[in-house]
Amino acid sequence: MSLIKKIPGTGGEKYIPYEERTGNESIVYFTRDLSADGLEKTYRKISANLTGKVAVKLHTGEKNGPNIIPRPWVKQLLENELPNGTIVETNTYYDGDRDTTEKHRETLEVNGWTFSPVDIMDEEGTAMLPVPGGKWFTEMSVGKNLLNYDSFLALTHFKGHTMGGFGGSNKNIAIGCADAKIGKAMIHSTPGQDNMWDVDQEKLMEHMVESTKATISHFGDKTAYINVMRNMSVSCDCEGLAAMPVVTPNVGILASLDILAIDQACIDIIYAMQEHEHHDFVERVESRHGLRQLTYMKEMGMGNDRYVLIDLDNDEARIYPKDAVVGLKPFTL
Repeated sequence: MSLIKKIPGTGGEKYIPYEERTGNESIVYFTRDLSADGLEKTYRKISANLTGKVAVKLHTGEKNGPNIIPRPWVKQLLENELPNGTIVETNTYYDGDRDTTEKHRETLEVNGWTFSPVDIMDEEGTAMLPVPGGKWFTEMSVGKNLLNYDSFLALTHFKGHTMGGFGGSNKNIAIGCADAKIGKAMIHSTPGQDNMWDVDQEKLMEHMVESTKATISHFGDKTAYINVMRNMSVSCDCEGLAAMPVVTPNVGILASLDILAIDQACIDIIYAMQEHEHHDFVERVESRHGLRQLTYMKEMGMGNDRYVLIDLDNDEARIYPKDAVVGLKPFTL
């Protein structure tokens, strides 16, 4: 996969410390319990409005990918908490094991996503959703079946990303709900030319944010977000067995009703680590201008970059990102 063009000094490579941010605070829940029970515990904190048929958007990965969210965790969550939940995906823009529905279903079976139906949302076509306040788009093309759901849960493996710098809830929704050939092309390329990856770095981040806004605006307050900070390679799960080795320590699971707050909290936790723990991850984020995802979400009115981090392991005490990374060593990679 070719990398997008690099452009200097336009903001997405610059980390903004917490004390320099302004605005309201949102709530982000946190547990160090990286297990099926920990996932359930965080889900229950943000689940009140997830009614009716719930789309559960997660990255099911390329064949035999080593870092995806463990299937048993998702199985327990669906069985115990989400009887009306359905795993949803879309086919990929790039050639590979998931660019057609037939190959995608074979990959789902190889990776063990057999305990529940998986809705490949663009299998039967596409739909256009409005992008309120968009600078680049007035609407975004998504998998048609997204419209069959009443509520939306982004269940995200937080990690690095080859093009986005990092993959949090925003990337999971932006690329994961856009259909394979129209929506993803809108995000990655300029109409009328042959390079399918020609969009520059900061513009790509803005495109992704606007794609996400189309989906979350459609569902309104019936949206929620969980980020699992485990096995955080600088590579996306779309790279499968070719992913770079994991060198960033495991952290825990975060949940929120605010998409910006949860992605920002994960980034803040990464930046609060020691240099040898976060060097590779930070380099990946900044070299791809990935931080523009956060500032543009704020500009688009999609949430707050200030938050209260609630520690579910300690009587719901308020903690700070630097405290969330204390005691990481017992976690195994």
